[in-house]
Amino acid sequence: MVSYLAFVAVVMAVGVDIALPAFRQIADTFRVTDSGGSISLITTTYFLGMAFGQLVFGPASDRFGRRPCLIIGIVLTVIGALGSALAPSFELLLVARVVWGLGAASPGVLRTTIARDLFDGDQMARVVSIVMAVFLVGPILVPSIGQAVLSVGSWRTVFMVATLVSAIGLVWTLQFGETLRPEHRRDFDLRTFASGCRSVLRNRTTRSYIFAQMFTTGAFQIFLGSGQPIMDRIYGRGSQFALLFGGCGLFVAAALVGSTKLIGRYGTRTMVVRAGFALLGFSIAGLVLMVASDGVPPFGLWFIWLAFTNATVVAMSPMCNALALEPMRDLAGTASAVLGFITLAGGAGLASIFDVLIVDSVTPMGVGYVLYGSIAVAIIVRIGQRDPKRTRSTPESQTEPSSAFKPHG
Repeated sequence: MVSYLAFVAVVMAVGVDIALPAFRQIADTFRVTDSGGSISLITTTYFLGMAFGQLVFGPASDRFGRRPCLIIGIVLTVIGALGSALAPSFELLLVARVVWGLGAASPGVLRTTIARDLFDGDQMARVVSIVMAVFLVGPILVPSIGQAVLSVGSWRTVFMVATLVSAIGLVWTLQFGETLRPEHRRDFDLRTFASGCRSVLRNRTTRSYIFAQMFTTGAFQIFLGSGQPIMDRIYGRGSQFALLFGGCGLFVAAALVGSTKLIGRYGTRTMVVRAGFALLGFSIAGLVLMVASDGVPPFGLWFIWLAFTNATVVAMSPMCNALALEPMRDLAGTASAVLGFITLAGGAGLASIFDVLIVDSVTPMGVGYVLYGSIAVAIIVRIGQRDPKRTRSTPESQTEPSSAFKPHG
């Protein structure tokens, strides 16, 4: 089961990362001259599709089940990837990327929902950490795969490879059963969806961890949006970006795997607080370094700070996910959709505030990490004081998942 959830995470990662090495060829094919702006729409449209797609697939999965929504979503990723490979114009390529993103929203939201169906508390956080660690292998390996494909084919071949990966995910999905229990199914209409969203946001625990994750995501997306310009314009290392980005991703993935053991030992609530204070400590130290260096600290020190800080940010994500969804068994799909939309869209908006300030100094990045990290820690500490429930899972939830999620036949 964990291997399946990890693979659908790979399907999502391929949608973003495999295209990165092909940007120059795509720009040349369609004569997109603004390679620093217009070409980035290939990524932006994908994420927009994902953000809004989660609002559909999450609540729909509470009514029709996880399996049919996964099947429909992955079919859309196949269509979107194939459409991207065959697109005759840049505009139609962007349309195909929106479709691709809409489809990717299904495994994006349902991998967490399925984990919530099958596990509780600490065990859920550990499973989600493993799945997220695999997802983060994407920035490490997938661009290299895309680059290798480009050495023997064109950018269209790259998207055909992505189509094949999605097709494999579809075949695997067809072999699995349903994880949503019949008694947990809900109606699917606008009124029910709105009611479900209100219920999710009215729950103090769920709401708190969603917004805590939104602020940590906002900090991390400052790096996603400005990492390449910083390495290129400020440090003159633009040609090394893919390698350095992959190295940072490898460090983060290792931290996620390590955090699963700590969650099992100390519990999710304890670990999310400790991780939050670690994030705040790293952020403050980085800001002090940046100010003391007139906004341009030595590259090695900045990169080490970045690796440690981002590892802490990302390690907090599955913990916040697990704690936010813990009270939401009957609304797991809707809750996952709300969580995904708020953290993805809200985080992007928060990041954009500081992205525009980064020109010839990395200090705005440090300010953003300190500010958003402080708010997230304040939220986590406050909800921990108000709602100090145990989070250790029952023995049953720590051994085997529900029998509902097993291959047919």
